Amino acid sequence: MSAHAGPAPEAAPAPVLRIGNASGFYGDRFDALRDMLTGGPLDVLTGDYLAELTMLILGRSRLKDPRKGYATTFLRQLEEGLGLAHERGVKIVANAGGLNPAGLADAVRQLGDKVGVPVTVAHVEGDSLPVPDGFLTANAYLGGSGIAACLRAGADVVVTGRVTDAALVTGPAAAHFGWGPDDLDALAGAVVAGHVLECGTQATGGNHAFFGEYDPARLRRPGFPLAEIHADGSSVITKHDGTGGVVDLSTVTAQLLYETGGARYAGPDVTARLDTVRLTSDGPDRVRIDGVRGEAPPPTLKAGLTRLGGWRNEVVFVLTGLDIEAKAALVRDQFADALERGGTRPPAEVRWELSRTDHADADTEERASALLRLVVRDQDAEAVGRAVSGAAIELALGSYPGFHVTAPPGKGAPYGVFEARPVPAAEAEHLAVLPDGNRLVIKPPGITQELAEVEPPPLPDPYPSTATRRAPLGLIAGARSGDKGGDANVGVWVRDDAAWRWLAHELSVERFKELLPETAGLTVVRHVLPNLRALNFTVHGLLGEGVAAQARFDPQAKALGEWLRSRRLPVPVGLLEGIEDPEVTA
Repeated sequence: MSAHAGPAPEAAPAPVLRIGNASGFYGDRFDALRDMLTGGPLDVLTGDYLAELTMLILGRSRLKDPRKGYATTFLRQLEEGLGLAHERGVKIVANAGGLNPAGLADAVRQLGDKVGVPVTVAHVEGDSLPVPDGFLTANAYLGGSGIAACLRAGADVVVTGRVTDAALVTGPAAAHFGWGPDDLDALAGAVVAGHVLECGTQATGGNHAFFGEYDPARLRRPGFPLAEIHADGSSVITKHDGTGGVVDLSTVTAQLLYETGGARYAGPDVTARLDTVRLTSDGPDRVRIDGVRGEAPPPTLKAGLTRLGGWRNEVVFVLTGLDIEAKAALVRDQFADALERGGTRPPAEVRWELSRTDHADADTEERASALLRLVVRDQDAEAVGRAVSGAAIELALGSYPGFHVTAPPGKGAPYGVFEARPVPAAEAEHLAVLPDGNRLVIKPPGITQELAEVEPPPLPDPYPSTATRRAPLGLIAGARSGDKGGDANVGVWVRDDAAWRWLAHELSVERFKELLPETAGLTVVRHVLPNLRALNFTVHGLLGEGVAAQARFDPQAKALGEWLRSRRLPVPVGLLEGIEDPEVTA
């Protein structure tokens, strides 16, 4: 070789990057990290630990010990996982750093020394914002560029604070394929893949509307998902061979609709157009995602703020047998009288909910019983504490026949509030702290685009006018629902064009409110996604101040979609051929 020959060209990146997920929330299946590392080929393993509620939990943890504020479960998983990842050459990227990514990075280095595994660690910070008075935490949702910088610098493990869930995938993909901020379509494709992976087994048959159509043995322990990402941003969603669960068009569609809104799905790196997503089957347990178009991201970042909202208490009275309504009325009247006689002002919010879980002529006592739930909230701990628990328990021998409660009343507990606000991207100093300690500032995208609603797409031709039968919507439509702060999201989809022609015209906002009366007085917005044969509804304000406030029986709206599917409406008989209508229980 000539002495003047130039440096050898860099090897081209592998054509496929295999990114798996091992955690959808703080508390997910502990051994998933090991299973994903040992179950099959993988290049990058991600873990999402930060739900909106988690930041509040970590904030309170940090108040007790400033050295904490991160997901300690992740460290325990790495005690075995570090060695497995090192043996297999798998990079690990997780947002488990929470409020203290630097502290977690140091802990990972110490763990590597302890278990004798050489590990190069980097972290991403800068999401922390000035905390306004009265709040506990304030964090901006960063993108994947800092993660990409850490991986390009040779990190084996990258831990972050608050980044978007999809950033755990866009960062490794950008590092691997050399994408820059202008590769909008490729980044958008990775965002969609990341959104499918982020909730773990929800993409592989978990929490799935049509679970009854699968072999129960396959759903007993669903495997975690992985995405095979290509240089153009397209991907195939799959799972390790031999693991449980199912990956098909329906399970992937369900997760795509989860906690999203309209056609524009905005993030710090790119705005992905969900109305361009194409899903096709690619074989058993394989779904291809392609066609995703990307637009410049908005000039603002989402910021999540948490605070303690006040104090709450709860008592659940059990009402058994006959006269359920009269028993409920008696205890409500007695409770109000006891508070008044005690000289204590009533809590600021007092809510009663009677759940008629009882069955007539029941063969067990539990099936003969209904539940009367009392929830009280106030800014003053005393107002929901002893006064409430005392008033409830002192009724024990002087109230309705069969009086008992599900658990002894407590003294009350604090509840939290999550708020989302937009902040200019420049207000967050996005930093990649590289393995050598250098701190690299990640600049915001140079080109941005204000978010705007897309023009409503044309609807398909209506389904032919024909005979109908009152039947549950869920016989032909799937749904998945969730929370975004105080708002609820319900995605509804069908699996063939005929059903789509009916659903697109039948399930209007008005019909949605009619089927779910709790939403009647709220603002409901409908988004149409024809490529997915789906409608996405956003119900503003249903969840009050968010999951931590527990303002509702189902505080994260997890089952709102299943309630919708259970509701009856006129369905064309042609769509119901071969489908059994389940009996309605009393």
